[in-house]
Amino acid sequence: MTTSPGQAPALELLAADHYSQYLIRETREIAYVLRQVASHRAMITAYFGKTGEFLLTSVLEITADNRHILLDLGKDSELIGKAMSEGQLLCATQIEKVKIQFVLEQIELTDHEGFPAIRAPLPGLLLRLQRREYYRLAAGTLDSLNCHIPLPGGRMINARVLDISGGGIAIIAPPEGNSLEADKVFDNCRLDLPDSAPVIVSLHVRNIFRMKTRGGQEVMRVGCQLLNLPAAASNQIQRYILKAERERNQYRN
Repeated sequence: MTTSPGQAPALELLAADHYSQYLIRETREIAYVLRQVASHRAMITAYFGKTGEFLLTSVLEITADNRHILLDLGKDSELIGKAMSEGQLLCATQIEKVKIQFVLEQIELTDHEGFPAIRAPLPGLLLRLQRREYYRLAAGTLDSLNCHIPLPGGRMINARVLDISGGGIAIIAPPEGNSLEADKVFDNCRLDLPDSAPVIVSLHVRNIFRMKTRGGQEVMRVGCQLLNLPAAASNQIQRYILKAERERNQYRN
């Protein structure tokens, strides 16, 4: 299967400078995400060349040493020949509403369990982008994550985090006397991540509503956007989300 001539893929990975905070560079995390792609049997669109032609494929295996990836080869010999001559595949897929994109280079033909396949070194870079830009980790998988918000007059709110993403957090705050109002910005907030240095962030309050806990206590749920987050801090949050998600999946299995 091919796209029409001249139709190049419009992928976020091609604008890596803009989406740098969603790029994964750590080999073990990349291998983990790609094994998720394999376990979901997600279809991959592998683009090659300048005209937007593509192969439809899937991940067969990530080698035990995390050094190589194997893809299903397909049956269109002419298209396969074109892809191999380019030597590079720009791969895009999606699992559970999360976009995943990566580039494979040094591709070569090989065998996998008696069938032809494509083999390539594990990509050194992978984009993981939730549909609305962020993947959100819910409270059930959080381990006592807290955010400390300085208030006027030297006071401080120590709030429990309900969920977290690369773009924001939701917290639980007391219903009275917290000075949290929609559209307010709070600087120098400290987000405590387990097994990691605290992350200093600015929070833009986007929405507030009252809710009751299972015990009947009334609290405020406050949704906040993370403002001007440095790339290093964003990567730190993304690493925490990936680690927590990986541990949750291992517990379920």
